[in-house]
Amino acid sequence: MTSHVKNTLVTTAAIAGALAATTLFNTTTVKADTTSSAPVTTTTSATKDTAIASAQAKVNSASAAVVSAQAAYGSASTAASDAAAKTAAASASAAATSAATSSAVANAQAAADSAATAKSTADANLAKAQSNAAATSRAKSMTSAAVVSAQSAVASASAKASDADSAVASAEAGQTVTANLMKSDDPTQASAAQQYFATKTAIVKLLPSGQVQITIPLTSGLKYLKEVSYNGVDATFTKTGDDSANITFTADPATSYTLAMTMDITSVMPFMPIMHEKALLDVDTTIFNGLLAAKSAADAALTSAQAALSTAETNAATVAQVASKAASAATAAATVASDAAVVATSAATNLTSAQAANSTAQAALTSAQVAQAAADATLATAKANLDSANAALTSAQAELKSAQNIVVVTPASSAASSASSTASSAGSAASSATNSAASAATATSNVASSALTTTVTSAVVATPATTKKATSSTPASSTTAKTLPQTGNENQSALVALGLAILTLGIYPMMKRKHA
Repeated sequence: MTSHVKNTLVTTAAIAGALAATTLFNTTTVKADTTSSAPVTTTTSATKDTAIASAQAKVNSASAAVVSAQAAYGSASTAASDAAAKTAAASASAAATSAATSSAVANAQAAADSAATAKSTADANLAKAQSNAAATSRAKSMTSAAVVSAQSAVASASAKASDADSAVASAEAGQTVTANLMKSDDPTQASAAQQYFATKTAIVKLLPSGQVQITIPLTSGLKYLKEVSYNGVDATFTKTGDDSANITFTADPATSYTLAMTMDITSVMPFMPIMHEKALLDVDTTIFNGLLAAKSAADAALTSAQAALSTAETNAATVAQVASKAASAATAAATVASDAAVVATSAATNLTSAQAANSTAQAALTSAQVAQAAADATLATAKANLDSANAALTSAQAELKSAQNIVVVTPASSAASSASSTASSAGSAASSATNSAASAATATSNVASSALTTTVTSAVVATPATTKKATSSTPASSTTAKTLPQTGNENQSALVALGLAILTLGIYPMMKRKHA
């Protein structure tokens, strides 16, 4: 048995003895006619010791639990205090950082917005300049193609005009074509004058007026052929020899011409009269039809093509200048857009940096708040554990007090008569013993109380427990519990003896411990 248990037992015995003695000496004498058949339950000292020891062990265990819970509570309280301090510091830091960075963030945001607007404007201008440059470049390509096409058209028109000029020049120089003199009244028969045009050809020339000049070579018979006319207009004779000449007349292009001819052969045949006949000159001069018109059209086409080429070249030059300016503007816009992009990127980086500084401080504050919440939760748990330990200690102390208040009752037997005889003398001794026991109990209780190492702040005041009411029981064996005597004197004597016995049980261990 530990010293705490022993101290507790000594204190309990002393107090119990004193209380029992006091009770016994103040008990009212039972009247002789009072009857009671209920047996008294006996409780041995060993049983009480066991109950006290068990309760004391519970008190000790609960005390240790309280000490441990208080230590945990103190540690949790310190941790919560530290966490609160860190949270306060983080909050102050976040507030300071926010105050310091709010202006920077605002400025960075304004700069970023301005840079973004400038970049957007620059990008729009660049897109417009590039679109304009592309359009002017396409126009330049188109005008260049138009110039090439116009040049091709000029070349073609020039070639056609040249061909037309060549054709006209050739026609104007004259061409030799087939020509026959036929009877006017019978085109299938050769005229009598055919014999003088042995070559059966004619030289046709195109005149600037569009008419043709027809020359028929007279190889002989110049001395006979005196006149040749067409439509009343005399032909021109150009001698080419003594008896030859070229006969020329002008007419519109046609396939045949009726010539009026005068023949005078009287020099060889005097009796023959001068003959006037008409002969049909079968010659196709329509080969020149349209040459002049074609030449005129070719010349006009050439002129038009040349004008178109000139216009195309002028347009191409103008568009080339515009395209050059547009390309320069696009290059300048690209430079501005690039610079704006650099500024916008820098502003965005500055804004991100300012926001990151603020976010870091806020994250630190959040982390500190989470840590504080965890510390507060731990503190709450420790407080709950401490409260539970205190409650367990209070319960154990109540159980110990209840065990200490158990009254040990010795069964009434032959000792009743001797106790009755000595009751008078024991009365004064019991009174003295009661006072001594009370003093000893107080001292022992103080020692026991100081011996208990506990941090409980609220003292538990011991109050006497109410003695259990005796319950009736049926004897289970041949040993039957004796009942108290029915006389008042006998009952008082027995109670005195019982009080002395309890007092002795309480004082003896105390005295023994004192002398030990």
